[in-house]
Amino acid sequence: MKSLWLILSKPRYFGVAWVFTSINIWFGTWAIYIPTVKDKLDIDKADLGIALFCLSLGVFTIFPVASKIINKLGVGKASWYGVIFASVTAMLPLMASNYYLLMLALYLFGASNGFIDIAINTLVTEIEKEDKQNFMSAAHGFFSLGGILVGLGSFLIPVIGNPTLHMGITVVLVFGINLYLKKHYIHVVAAPVEKEPFSLKLFKPLLLLGIIGFVSFGSEGAIIDWSALYLKEMTTAPELLIGAGFLAFSTTMTLGRFLGDGISAKIGPIKIVGLGAFIAAIGFVLVLTQNTTWSIIGFAFNGLGFSVIVPELFRIGGNVKGVDSSQGVAFIAGSGYIGFLLGPVILGFIAESASLNYSFILLLFLALMVLGITFFLGRRGR
Repeated sequence: MKSLWLILSKPRYFGVAWVFTSINIWFGTWAIYIPTVKDKLDIDKADLGIALFCLSLGVFTIFPVASKIINKLGVGKASWYGVIFASVTAMLPLMASNYYLLMLALYLFGASNGFIDIAINTLVTEIEKEDKQNFMSAAHGFFSLGGILVGLGSFLIPVIGNPTLHMGITVVLVFGINLYLKKHYIHVVAAPVEKEPFSLKLFKPLLLLGIIGFVSFGSEGAIIDWSALYLKEMTTAPELLIGAGFLAFSTTMTLGRFLGDGISAKIGPIKIVGLGAFIAAIGFVLVLTQNTTWSIIGFAFNGLGFSVIVPELFRIGGNVKGVDSSQGVAFIAGSGYIGFLLGPVILGFIAESASLNYSFILLLFLALMVLGITFFLGRRGR
């Protein structure tokens, strides 16, 4: 909890953490209005799927150039410009008057989200280096808190009665806080790195970290998308408890991120990733009992395990010897987003052709694979 107190007591850290919160508030507010936009534009599910793919396309388009832009501007300024970009583009999908404008709006919104994600994780990495303080995990905890704020804000939907107005109010309030706090981080620039020429030796740790990112993001996406259906179909949970798995997962995810920095400082980033994978694997074993109570407890273990993996990956990726922090973070983010987007789809095919239970067996083996990779990385000293 030391890192949480650090964020809450010092504007230098809170300003950065609030950007994480902002990202999830903007994205989450858009997400709750997806059905409304579908009905407003009179599009079917297939058309909606293509539009949402444009959002993903925007994310991936920005990844190859993000690190160059961040290094040119300075990571503090890049993060602030990312906040401005995301604020503006968050309004566009709900303002789209036709399907083609919606696709364009989501492409730009995706690009802004991809850029700010890389910039802000790089900024945390650089501040940690400069101040010798760990707060990456707690900062990601503030991202989770953004989702909680969106959930609370959803109660205002019938009161406001207008999606664009709701998003507009949200953007103004969130941006105003960012405007006030930007002075605490805008001056930060990345420390110079003695770059090494490309080699397999240099790329290997990044590749392994990318695999862990793919698995971790993909597993998170799978649990978000499939936990309710698993409880309904595989454990025959009553309707009241169908959403309990996701709630347990989200709660322990937030808690774990607030505790992760202190544990990481004691045992090191590689070991905490391994510990997280081990806890997640235990969670999948409990989920696979197909008992409602044990499965819900299993999803809680999943949240606790995965909570520390993603923040630590960004921390490790931003500190790979001979690689710019922004390039390392961009590689991790790119690998992770591919997993987040493809993971649930792949598991859906497995569930359709065999059983949802087999999908979660695969997730168990993948968690154990991550545990094995951490042993290799630990031996190699990154």
